[in-house]
Amino acid sequence: MLFTLPQSVLIIGGSSQIAQAIAKECADASTVISMISRQVAPKTDEQPPPFHWLQDELQTKVSSQQCINLALEHQPDTIFICNGVLHDASAMPEKTLLQLDSELLAHRFHTNVIVPAQYLQALYRYLTKTPNVKVLVLSAKVGSITDNVLGGWYSYRMTKAALNMLVKNLSIEVARINKTASLVTLHPGTTDTPLSEPFQKNLPLGQLQTPAQTAKRLLKVSAQLTPYQTGQLLNWDASKLPF
Repeated sequence: MLFTLPQSVLIIGGSSQIAQAIAKECADASTVISMISRQVAPKTDEQPPPFHWLQDELQTKVSSQQCINLALEHQPDTIFICNGVLHDASAMPEKTLLQLDSELLAHRFHTNVIVPAQYLQALYRYLTKTPNVKVLVLSAKVGSITDNVLGGWYSYRMTKAALNMLVKNLSIEVARINKTASLVTLHPGTTDTPLSEPFQKNLPLGQLQTPAQTAKRLLKVSAQLTPYQTGQLLNWDASKLPF
């Protein structure tokens, strides 16, 4: 591995396959790992497990702050936020505005924007005072307004665009107090997970990555991230994407 892994990492949305893969890569390098998830900790053969698992089942402002406070005891230098939903048992992405449902949109907005915002709010004091802290929030290229030439996927596109604005706004505010902080949104690329599974047919050869491959790429981005890039939407290869 030609880049340095974090000494201590916090992974929020820890039950996703990408989050799990990031944790495994870091565990192999003896990184201190804290993970926050709505789910219970996965079973592991290792005793003790190679991470500090914090279950935030309620995801209220109070419960999220409590989990963040416990995670910050390990002083993470790098923070990944991996929450997000494209589809679930209730609905697939909309192909037309006629399929847009206000209740579903509100649910997607809660998962894709409100939950990350709540965790970022809980992290606020830490971000403003911790030298060289890095925050990478998983977003999506389809959240780029400029790049949108296909349309469709209304709720996912809207919520990811809002997420990008959330992190852009916060990056400006944090930079006024802590000029060494780096906060970005990050497109992980098409990864072989349940999120992308219905849309993998006819993908160009080589575009679909395993979670392990994606984790390595995202950790490389985090290792090379600088305050100069704060507020940007980055591709999996660290190139800048348009908002």
